[in-house]
Amino acid sequence: MPDLRIVWLAPPSGQVRAGDAVLRFDSSSAVRTLQEKQAELTQAEAKKREAEAEARTTAEKDARDLSQARYEVERARMEVARQEIMSAVQAEEARINLDLAIEKLRVQETTNAFNEASSKAKIASLERAREKAADDVALMQYRLSQMEVKAPAAGVIIYLPNYAQGWVNAQPFKVGDQVWPGAAVAELPDLSMLEMEGKIEEIDRGLVSEAADVRIRIDSLPELRIDSRLRQISALAQLDSEWLPTSTFRGFAPIEEPDSRLRPGMNGTMDVVVEKIPDATIVPSKTLFTRDGEPVVFVQEAGRHRITKVQVVARNPDEVAVTGVEPGAMVTLVEPGTQRGPL
Repeated sequence: MPDLRIVWLAPPSGQVRAGDAVLRFDSSSAVRTLQEKQAELTQAEAKKREAEAEARTTAEKDARDLSQARYEVERARMEVARQEIMSAVQAEEARINLDLAIEKLRVQETTNAFNEASSKAKIASLERAREKAADDVALMQYRLSQMEVKAPAAGVIIYLPNYAQGWVNAQPFKVGDQVWPGAAVAELPDLSMLEMEGKIEEIDRGLVSEAADVRIRIDSLPELRIDSRLRQISALAQLDSEWLPTSTFRGFAPIEEPDSRLRPGMNGTMDVVVEKIPDATIVPSKTLFTRDGEPVVFVQEAGRHRITKVQVVARNPDEVAVTGVEPGAMVTLVEPGTQRGPL
């Protein structure tokens, strides 16, 4: 297996198109191995050609020897046919020569068959060696072509953590890192399938339903607000890994038209619209105070602060929906006459 060391990476979190190179490995060891395998293939082909030439030479010699042996048999038979005009000793000698010629012919036929089978076996063995060398060359050429990884589709390139130094020291893959076979190096998420995952407290689960409107805000893009709907709510509560551990439900809302600045893994908030209150004014929760047991806000007018009674319609930890104050009015975050606001 060639050395899989990263020598180039596309910029992290960058946009790539289908077919763009996103990663390159060091190909020097693969090139050397390919050259060695090509040399082995050339040597195997030369040995096979040499064996085929030797087989042809042996077959031609065996054919000549077989022809000569057959000629000797025919000549011996002709001598035996003349035994009527020969003496008894000459006739017996002719019969012995015929038997020897026939035996020599049989030996030559056996030798020819053995040489032919031996040549075929040797050539077949060398052909298998040549095929193995050719397969090794093709394999190394394929591995060399994989030294550059290309994006199968358009998206954003996200490099995964490298756990070679342990889970505690894991960092995204970078140039110079060694990659092991089968390792997942990067992801190419499709931004058109982004969705927001949020936690729903158990006490609020009964108020939230699927398909409810949501308002998504991203921490790093405070000016961006995304409207969506809840696609799914987990059937069971899941235990958080934070301290102290709590069980919450998970809500998922798709981002159908994502901003080009969005990236997977960004943090944000997802507000679920449980009820719509018409003609309500939203003020920060820190602007709400109490006077004589009633909620009030301090409205700034002409350099003075006017106490205005309000009615709380709905609230969350950050904002309060009230009536009794005009939209656009300036309210204070600190109670006038104090150095700090209420705790």
